[in-house]
Amino acid sequence: MELREKSQEYKQRLERLKFLKKSGIDPYPNDFKPSATCGYCVERYINLSPEEISKAGKVSLAGRLMARRDFGKASFGHIQDGTARMQAYFKKDILGEEGWGLFQACDIGDIIGIEGNLFRTRTGELTVEVKRIRLLSKGLNPLPEKWHGLKDIEARYRQRYLDLMVNPDVRDVFLKRTGVIRLIREFLSSRGFIEVETPMMHHVAGGAAAKPFITHHNAMGMDLFLRIAPELYLKRLVIGGMDRVFEINKNFRNEGISSQHNPEFTMLEFYQAYATYEDLMALTEEMFCSAVEKTHSTLMIKYQGETLDFTPPWQRITVREAILKYCDCGEGVFEDRDKAYGFLKKLNPNLPQNLSHGKLLVEIFEHCAEGKLIQPTFVTHYPVEVSPLARRSLKDPSLVDRFELLIMGKEIANAFSELNDPEDQLERFVEQAKEREMGDEEAHPMDEDFIRALEYGMPPTAGEGIGIDRLVMLLTDSPSIRDVILFPLLREGLGEGK
Repeated sequence: MELREKSQEYKQRLERLKFLKKSGIDPYPNDFKPSATCGYCVERYINLSPEEISKAGKVSLAGRLMARRDFGKASFGHIQDGTARMQAYFKKDILGEEGWGLFQACDIGDIIGIEGNLFRTRTGELTVEVKRIRLLSKGLNPLPEKWHGLKDIEARYRQRYLDLMVNPDVRDVFLKRTGVIRLIREFLSSRGFIEVETPMMHHVAGGAAAKPFITHHNAMGMDLFLRIAPELYLKRLVIGGMDRVFEINKNFRNEGISSQHNPEFTMLEFYQAYATYEDLMALTEEMFCSAVEKTHSTLMIKYQGETLDFTPPWQRITVREAILKYCDCGEGVFEDRDKAYGFLKKLNPNLPQNLSHGKLLVEIFEHCAEGKLIQPTFVTHYPVEVSPLARRSLKDPSLVDRFELLIMGKEIANAFSELNDPEDQLERFVEQAKEREMGDEEAHPMDEDFIRALEYGMPPTAGEGIGIDRLVMLLTDSPSIRDVILFPLLREGLGEGK
């Protein structure tokens, strides 16, 4: 069944493919071995003199033919591999009849192998004088002529392979993403953290306030949940004696899609025994500053026109202080639940009636203050009602020892001193269960095995989660989370790029 109508150019390329096969040429061979990459040649020879370049000898390269300029019996083209793009010079007298005929059968987008000597053109461009050419993969679909532009943005996400082919800036974003993750791994490993992997399918969807995806295991006849967070499993490892652990992996949350949210996203979570949330603030500053400096050679970076200064120490502010500073509500909202509800009701007429006092205060903070915190800021001391896994503050048991790191008004990290009192944890799970019965699908369910694990004793511990995608957005000046995820979730349909 034909899923889409083939273009005229596709049909022409298909005819050339048939011609090559009839001529005895394999259009999809698997025996060409390049001796170098374009990136290596550029880096190794770009600054050498023509005399020095001529001593390099033959090189063989493989890549996609991205452009060609024909001048009768000669042509200049550009081939691109996974490292860089490089110019090649094709001449009939050098290639011979057979080689020149093969080159004439090549289209933009075909993957070719070339062999020849390096030289520098009159304009100074490093170039391969091609003596031998092989067709390695015939492309039937033509490359898009104009891929840039907002009108094609969804097609870029749907057909990321094309996006990577023709937009070097996109490739750079994902190379930087890989580099950032590598830096984080090296940073934590150098401090004694052990990288682990925990289950993606959970019996109980816990570790965060979020609605899970549900799947079913046929052989065992039971429903399972794609994990919303690895927290409770990582804490089990701390209980088992692994004092410093971290995991970089996927989480899944059945929530809306926006410039900041994708249902499948990458998180770093790490836990350190015998540490507090204040220790993790210092560690987070150090980790982020290391990543920013190594990717930008400075602690001052631009994000969407805003200058962000990562120079420590970063601002620290409590939820209460932020509300009083940025919200015109007065101190009464902290003392009287009805006053907090009345103030918020004016801002959100659809506000549910059954929200606790602590949740109302966080709603006020998020509505009035959160977006004002542009520079890196640690927001501390959240209400216990919104922090069911965090340790209570000794100074005020209605609050917990917790911080969120906000940058550009968005949450980048969340951390707290962990609750290790099994009785307190059980009571909070019971309260969460009541909220679930009242319709809160994001409330934590009861996890009896985790309570059992806590009853064996968990050392005083601090833990943190960092959104890798949001961090990469900041470090690559990307406006949408879909710009830093190779294949973001989209609605069904081929879109403009079909």
